[in-house]
Amino acid sequence: MTRSLMYALMNALHPRMLWLMVWPMLAALLVWGTVALVFWMRVASWIAGHLRGWIESSLLAVTLNYADAASLIAHALLVLFFVPAVVLTALLILGAFGMPVMVAHVAGRSYPALARRRGGSLAGGVWNSVLALLGMVALGLASVPLWLLPPLWPLIPVAILGWVNQQVLRYDALAEHADPGEMRVLFRAHRGALYGLGFALALLAYVPVVGLFAPVIVGLAFIDYLLGKLAALRAAPIEGKATTVG
Repeated sequence: MTRSLMYALMNALHPRMLWLMVWPMLAALLVWGTVALVFWMRVASWIAGHLRGWIESSLLAVTLNYADAASLIAHALLVLFFVPAVVLTALLILGAFGMPVMVAHVAGRSYPALARRRGGSLAGGVWNSVLALLGMVALGLASVPLWLLPPLWPLIPVAILGWVNQQVLRYDALAEHADPGEMRVLFRAHRGALYGLGFALALLAYVPVVGLFAPVIVGLAFIDYLLGKLAALRAAPIEGKATTVG
């Protein structure tokens, strides 16, 4: 996993990769920036109103003014939502328009002999993205009780986004080269490492400036990691098959 991240950093400076770093993120920022410009303050006020009532009733101290604390928490929650929304939108744009270019770049440079069995498709990619979004909603709803514990606020969206990231990128990384059976084997065998890469993208998204380039960097890492594992899988001897010499 570390080697793939280093590979991605070295290849991210290629002119074609630099362009892919910029325009999906700018498009996502334009979409969500417009939404934030229109709705941010009213949504923050709505959240702060509910939080203030909950804080006052929980602490049984209605005579104190918790408006400032509730407003600060409301804006913090919106930031926690805004960053994953931008990154996920950029990721979906990148998956639809940029991943084929990135896969061709990595495969051409590092895995030119790897056969393309085309187990994925555009429709499969769209369906996989839909499942990832539905999974994100389900995880978000299931984690609602945990949001009442302040120390977990920064971790919950990162953990959920890490799962969504790997769900989207792993399919796009192998769609051209692996068949469906190989996809299932690799996804199952390397679940932990794939989630680690997805979690890394979720963390990098919150780093100023670096977050703008994170989807492409981690996308390249996913491609290199999974194509390498696919090549190793195909090179591995089949269990129970005799090898003759001579």
